[in-house]
Amino acid sequence: MQAITVRDRDAGPAGMSLTDMPHPHAAENDVIVRVHAAGFTPGELDWPGTWTDRAGRDRTPSVPGHELSGVVVELGYGTTGLSIGQRVFGMADWTRNSSLAEYAAVEARNLAPLSADIDHTLAAALPISGLTAWQGLFDHGRLTTGQTVLIHGAAGGVGSIAVQLAREAGARVIGTGRSADRDRALALGVDTFLDLRTEKLEDVGEADVVFDVIGGDILDRSAALVRAGGTLVTIARPPKVRPKDGRAVFFVVEPDRARLTALAVRLRDGRLKPVVGAVRPLAEAPAAFAPGKRTPGKTIIRVTQD
Repeated sequence: MQAITVRDRDAGPAGMSLTDMPHPHAAENDVIVRVHAAGFTPGELDWPGTWTDRAGRDRTPSVPGHELSGVVVELGYGTTGLSIGQRVFGMADWTRNSSLAEYAAVEARNLAPLSADIDHTLAAALPISGLTAWQGLFDHGRLTTGQTVLIHGAAGGVGSIAVQLAREAGARVIGTGRSADRDRALALGVDTFLDLRTEKLEDVGEADVVFDVIGGDILDRSAALVRAGGTLVTIARPPKVRPKDGRAVFFVVEPDRARLTALAVRLRDGRLKPVVGAVRPLAEAPAAFAPGKRTPGKTIIRVTQD
């Protein structure tokens, strides 16, 4: 099969190449997925799991990308809950060869069924962003109807999903970003938008939940915006500054079939719309990783045509 591989940690995107690789092996409780579309996180070339396995051993050449949508073509020993020929989507393990390949071995519990009327391109944009948004808002932030949530990066991959989920839950949403993001964020359902470059963050007032995807100074200043009894949630780094009368939570997204299924229902019904940007073929994945002009939406790699 063909796959995008990385071998040199110091080379960055320049070290990525389209390579012929052996077909993956289905371990116990695995499925082999023929990948139709894949998503990735630009920063994952800096993640330890891209280069080493769970025991810390070098595993290069490795295949990056951790979001996928495709069709099950093989079941590992003991695998239950999925069947050959079934359309699925989900997220791959951090420390295994992943989604930027024609075929991927994935733990069955990390995948959810995908109905025939959902395009693989849309589904591949949802697993990490969707689960991160859900877990941040509800599992960690405990957001409920009538509360106010401040979402940093409201027009981004995670933020855009978080805005839509928060609105559906009956929360008031304050979003932040750049001036170019204002119209997109308002269209997604943000009640109030703040341009972090030209407006003062502290002017937004207090929120029951602050959901941060930026880190740095914005994360530190956000602690003071958490209402008593509220929660500061971040995926950027453990907070150095904590709310005076609230909680602070740093988390890494976890696979969850039930939540993926719930997200897929919303996607099918039109209640949830991932912001997809460019769709590029597998051979152009290295260029998609390269730093450059900021473009709206999540870049998706089209691996196999339906």
